[in-house]
Amino acid sequence: MWKESSAGLAATASQPQPAVVATVEPGSIAEELGFQPGDRLRSINGVRPRDLIDVQVLQGEEELVLEVEDPDGTVHVVELEKDPDEGLGLGFSEALFDGLRQCNNRCPFCFIDQQPPGRRRSLYLKDDDYRLSFLYGSYLTLTNLTAADWRRIEEQRLSPLFVSVHATDPELRSRLLVNPRAALLMEQLAWFAERRLQIHAQVVVCPGLNDGAALERTLTDLARFARGRWPVVLSAAVVPVGLTRFRPPGDALRPVDRDDAITVIERVERLQRTFQAGSGSRFAWLSDEWYLIAGLPLPPRASYEDLPQRENGVGSIRAFLEELEQATRGLPRAIARPRRCSWVVGRLVAGALQPVVERLNGVDGLELLLHGLPSPYWGQEQVVTGLLTGADLLEGLAGRDLGEELLLPRVMLREGEEVFLDDTPLSELRRRLPVPVRLLGGADDLVAACLGTPRQDA
Repeated sequence: MWKESSAGLAATASQPQPAVVATVEPGSIAEELGFQPGDRLRSINGVRPRDLIDVQVLQGEEELVLEVEDPDGTVHVVELEKDPDEGLGLGFSEALFDGLRQCNNRCPFCFIDQQPPGRRRSLYLKDDDYRLSFLYGSYLTLTNLTAADWRRIEEQRLSPLFVSVHATDPELRSRLLVNPRAALLMEQLAWFAERRLQIHAQVVVCPGLNDGAALERTLTDLARFARGRWPVVLSAAVVPVGLTRFRPPGDALRPVDRDDAITVIERVERLQRTFQAGSGSRFAWLSDEWYLIAGLPLPPRASYEDLPQRENGVGSIRAFLEELEQATRGLPRAIARPRRCSWVVGRLVAGALQPVVERLNGVDGLELLLHGLPSPYWGQEQVVTGLLTGADLLEGLAGRDLGEELLLPRVMLREGEEVFLDDTPLSELRRRLPVPVRLLGGADDLVAACLGTPRQDA
């Protein structure tokens, strides 16, 4: 499932708001103390936590004094002793208690600005918060950090962070981000190096702007910070710019085409060989979309090493194919009750998944229909699965043979809520399709669904 920030929907307060308890872990200290969802944690040892990071740090003490507010407004003070570094067992409704740090750049390729108006407010929040980067791996640009933020990163050792680089040339990066502070990147990387802090980097390639020699300079500059016993830049991901039909006019951007993809692949793979010869690691990786756009086979699994950028789409399809290989090794020769079902994915990835479909269809009595859909909603013919919307599914599946059940990857849905990127609820899709819908997590879910194992999401 995709994540979307809901933190800080209210205006940032002068001091942190109480942390609202969402879950209490069974058997935890919090359960023993009587915490319940809806309680509000006001302070720990007299300190108001600003976010989950502060909670993790503050609750590590052996002796704690908690100030807690009940839903009815009654305030309690709870004192306790526990083992050092033992957690309380609380989950909170938000990660940030003092508001979301929003982006101060004006990148023409920003996906947030390429959405239609009128959707839920959280879709338009431009997250550029270093705390969410540390907690969840979201990317930031380092352009909105205050002196206090830099001190906190150093003092609390908030590493690694995930940084959108796009270019290391100061003038070019400032132009891409439309922000003069973007020119400070190389100085900031030196700051990380002096303090032995680390980052993962990404480069969103815009054809004609930061590809070619500019891309080679960027990756070479970043690789210089990847050397030694304590590398600063742990990895670099190269991803193609994503453009929708809602983007502002006159942005001078164009989508990546097949020739662009082939050229970028050749350049980056050549650099990979150089980096590997020098440091033993390929260091920089291309997201899977490059190979799919180019119509080339995905690299072998081993070339992605330990998949440092899998969540950024680097090797995610290759890893999924590997998981499917494992999940389909013990397929039965036949199933007792004949079964026909359909599996919907983004058109861009359908070709890579076709061999898996053929393997499953080798089971006597099983027929799996693969539907690779475009996204009229975004105006993209070639799209990854996670960007398909409810409207895309309703339009693209109309009149198609769906078998007796539709298998739907959960990656299309918002995490924690059954809703698509266009605000269509899953319940609406289920209501309008002529067959039941079954949600899929990983490869094992797909195989179980195809073999007719009872569904878990009914």
